[in-house]
Amino acid sequence: MSFEQFALDRRIVAGTKSVGYDTPTPIQKQAIPIILRGRDVLGLAQTGTGKTAAFALPIIQHLSSGPAGRVRALIVAPTRELAEQIHQEIVRLGRNTGIRSVAIYGGVSKGPQLAALRRGAEVVVACPGRLLDHVDTDGIDLSHVEILVLDEADRMCDMGFLPDIRRIIRRVPKKRQTLFFSATMPRDILALAHGILSDPETVRIGANAPAQTVAHAIYPVPEHRRTELLSEMLRKTSTGRVLVFTRTKHRARSLAARMSKQGHRAAALQGNMSQNQRQQAINGFRSGKFDVLVATDIAARGIDVLEISHVVNFDMPHNVDAYTHRIGRTGRADRTGEAFTLAVRSDGLMVRQIERKLGTTLERRRLPGFDYGDGFDPEKQFQPAGPVTSRPGSSSRGRHRPPGSKRR
Repeated sequence: MSFEQFALDRRIVAGTKSVGYDTPTPIQKQAIPIILRGRDVLGLAQTGTGKTAAFALPIIQHLSSGPAGRVRALIVAPTRELAEQIHQEIVRLGRNTGIRSVAIYGGVSKGPQLAALRRGAEVVVACPGRLLDHVDTDGIDLSHVEILVLDEADRMCDMGFLPDIRRIIRRVPKKRQTLFFSATMPRDILALAHGILSDPETVRIGANAPAQTVAHAIYPVPEHRRTELLSEMLRKTSTGRVLVFTRTKHRARSLAARMSKQGHRAAALQGNMSQNQRQQAINGFRSGKFDVLVATDIAARGIDVLEISHVVNFDMPHNVDAYTHRIGRTGRADRTGEAFTLAVRSDGLMVRQIERKLGTTLERRRLPGFDYGDGFDPEKQFQPAGPVTSRPGSSSRGRHRPPGSKRR
């Protein structure tokens, strides 16, 4: 199947080819025809499934006719990085159509955003807080919005944006098409979806589970040896880009600094950085200036880098859904990836919860030649409750290698 079969404008098809999109992903195959028919959509899809293009292409098609110069599509996203990623995707896919997009988020001056809005734009991609700032000061007119998209709604709820989302919904026309995407569907998100969607069609693509193209492994380690183990893993494992997750901003900053001192090309991405600093880190990671990006969960939202070969949980995530979101940064667009978790003794409960979610026992590994310290045996920590039944990506892909082995 090709994008031509959606009967998209030839200029839009040319845009897909210019960015290297040849074959639609499963969510694109399902969602694009529904959205083109004008139906509301409830989309359950993890990161890395091609979700952005699934709603961006029909939006550009819809906006290619009709009045120009006013905001007709509003896309709301939880973080600056994700808003910027969506904005850039629309710009690239619609480059031949004349459709204009503006990204609106905090951490930067309002002036350039207001200037872009005054020049005229058909699409606005925004974070809730800064969008409402512009709405309250009459900097943006939402009265002509025809399509509203809420992307990663569960994360917006986690970040406390639910009241802001309800305020935004009251500012857009009741007669509109609404597209609602979330990786998980907790009760408050489900209630929000039911309240704003009109007779929606549901699109469910691998929702709330890591991609099958990702292999998982646990590296048991003493608390005080995690940094050294991470450094040795990076030296002994052949990798592409490596995204390392920490729980706190301070640890992201300090760990990136230590990795740099140990000879790794590393950068941090965390919430206390200015938008310019954050963008420099992401651009450096994407271009290959940095091989390792150490990030917090919220800061990493919107990182769209296909070359991420490994995700490393330096700190165990708070819950299973967070694990899913983290792992979704690799194995994107049907590429393969690996997820390593540095697990300390107190992580046993979360390890078992993740295994229940995946329906399999995670492989336990030790790094050959690494000094774990006296009395610590990584093979005895986090013993599986039962035999390994299956491993994501095993056998058919042959991607599980001996512990510490390199890619070739």
